[in-house]
Amino acid sequence: MGGFFGIVSKHDAIADAFFGTDYHSHLGTHRGGMAAYNEEVGLQREIHNIQNSPFRTKFENIFDEMSGNSAIGCISDTDPQPLIIRSNLGVYAIMMVGVITNMEELIEKYLEKGCGHFSAMTGGRINSCELISALINQKDSFGEGIRFAQKSIKGSASILILKDDGSLIAARDYYGRTPVHIGKNEDGYAVSFESFAYQKLGYHDEKELGPGEIVELTADSMTVLAEAEKELKICSFLWTYYGYPTSTYEGVNVEAMRYRNGEVMARNDMAQGKTEGLDSVCGVPDSGTPHAIGYANESKIKFTRPFIKYTPTWARSFTPAKQTDRSKIAKMKQMPVHELIQDKNLLFIDDSIVRGTQLKETVDFLYDNGAKKVHMRSACPPIMYSCKYLNFTRATNELELIARRTIMELEGEEGFKHLDEYSDDKTERGKNLRKAISDKFDFETLEFQTLDGIIEAIGLPPCKLCTYCFNGKE
Repeated sequence: MGGFFGIVSKHDAIADAFFGTDYHSHLGTHRGGMAAYNEEVGLQREIHNIQNSPFRTKFENIFDEMSGNSAIGCISDTDPQPLIIRSNLGVYAIMMVGVITNMEELIEKYLEKGCGHFSAMTGGRINSCELISALINQKDSFGEGIRFAQKSIKGSASILILKDDGSLIAARDYYGRTPVHIGKNEDGYAVSFESFAYQKLGYHDEKELGPGEIVELTADSMTVLAEAEKELKICSFLWTYYGYPTSTYEGVNVEAMRYRNGEVMARNDMAQGKTEGLDSVCGVPDSGTPHAIGYANESKIKFTRPFIKYTPTWARSFTPAKQTDRSKIAKMKQMPVHELIQDKNLLFIDDSIVRGTQLKETVDFLYDNGAKKVHMRSACPPIMYSCKYLNFTRATNELELIARRTIMELEGEEGFKHLDEYSDDKTERGKNLRKAISDKFDFETLEFQTLDGIIEAIGLPPCKLCTYCFNGKE
């Protein structure tokens, strides 16, 4: 995934930009970057690898290295960002959140004109920010250029630019798949993926950009360069998984949605008699926990934490590049509470079951520590499609997705013609999918939240939500 943060102020902006960017660390573990504008030296930039050390540690010396009344920062799970670009529109720093799925097509179109080139990374890959800049620079203004880039890109791109006059330009993805919030205080403006990041720094909510909306910010003003588009397709995974609990998107708080989501799941299970005999409801920490609290509140089955993550030294289980290393660290973090596991019939709720790479080890861990039975619930429907709009649930092969892989084992490619049936627990195919995955992972039972259930919990009209990874509908 990834996130960005920016400040334009009447005073030095580095501290606010540093802490605001750090508040996006839950969104990625690949690269961190910052840029600032100072009238004397112009644009400054710094990028660090944060795979094995968090953003705050790598950028702790930034206060001695940068200064300026405007600054931007990002957490990236893709390319190094920000880039500093010199073009017909001036010198500027640029960063983005999203993924461009038609990169090769856009690169070829640009190169065919014979008027430019790209600096390539290992394997000939092009940095997404450089491609976006090449699109923007084909027009006579940032407003026109960004709108041209938005319409050219397949996938998504929310963009943040720091110009060489100290102003910021913020643009939300054309369909609003990711959020962009604007905060304000007496000294200036903040731009953020996560609104709580600037709220903690003393800014109040000023505006949530609409889909495709583009604004330019100075310390004293906000100017709309392009009005919002009408069609919104915000990612539903923001609420179920990768959004931070204190975040609010389109007026819907993440933590509150997760409670409602758990309540809906509990009502479904209770109606089918699936809650009988359970000793406790538990969440796979951390993002599964609020779904479990909602489930426990509705079902009146007590909520417990049978294992605790040891975070003082193992802060993030997904930091290492290799899956084997991530799984090892995840196992090292799990500290059992034997009294809450021994001979207990436990129902666990995870935020999602994408590949299932770590879930089997978690279940084995519970049985090794004396659990009688482990039931599993997913807080979202089976993931049937690899996301093509964001750098999340993306797979080089859709058979990496546990639901797809299991369907292939059950029925071969013929099964892919019946994905709607496999998603539905009331059909024979749906029941077979759940049993097959349960057999793989030693679940006593397995169930998924329904698509209608997750939409109900979010509370926005279905037409405003992107649910492509669940049902393949664009």
